[in-house]
Amino acid sequence: MLKENLKTIRKAKGLSQEELAIKLNVVRQTISKWEQGLSVPDSEMLLTISEILETPVSTLLGETVSEAQADDLKIIAEKLEVINLQLAQRKTSRRKTLNWICISICVFTVITFFILFLLDSPYLKWDYSNVEWAVVGTIFHGFEFIFVRVAPFVFIGSLVGAILTRTK
Repeated sequence: MLKENLKTIRKAKGLSQEELAIKLNVVRQTISKWEQGLSVPDSEMLLTISEILETPVSTLLGETVSEAQADDLKIIAEKLEVINLQLAQRKTSRRKTLNWICISICVFTVITFFILFLLDSPYLKWDYSNVEWAVVGTIFHGFEFIFVRVAPFVFIGSLVGAILTRTK
C-alpha cells in the first residue's frame, strides 16, 4: 500500500523523486526503493513525508489512492472554461453599461448647457419682491452657478470614460 500511495501522491503534488529526496534529506535511490517496496521508511520519516506531501500518515499507509482520471480532468477543464466564459461576458456587459452611462452623462451635460444658453439666465429678469419667485430664482441661480463651473470637468471626465470603455 505505501509504495503505490507514496508514488501516486508524489506525482499528484508534481514532485519528482529527486525533489522529494532533497526535501527529505535522503538520496533519490531511497525514494525509489520505497516506491518499489524494497524498503520502508521508519516512523519518524513517515511523519516527515506526510508533512511534506500534506497528506495524513493514515492515507500513506491506508488503501490505494487512485490517480485523477483523464475524464475527471476533462470535466474540471470544461467547468473552468464555462466559468471563464461567464466572467468574460460579465466583464463585457459591465464595460458596455459603463460606456452608455458615460455617453448619457455627456449628452445630458450638452443638452443642459444648451438649455441654459437659450434661457439666458432668466432669474436676472424675475421680480424678487414675490417671496416664492425669489426662492425659485435663488435656487435656479445656485444650480446654474454650480453647473457652469462643474459641468466642463464632468463632461471631459465622462467623454474620456466613454472613449476608454468603448468596445472594440
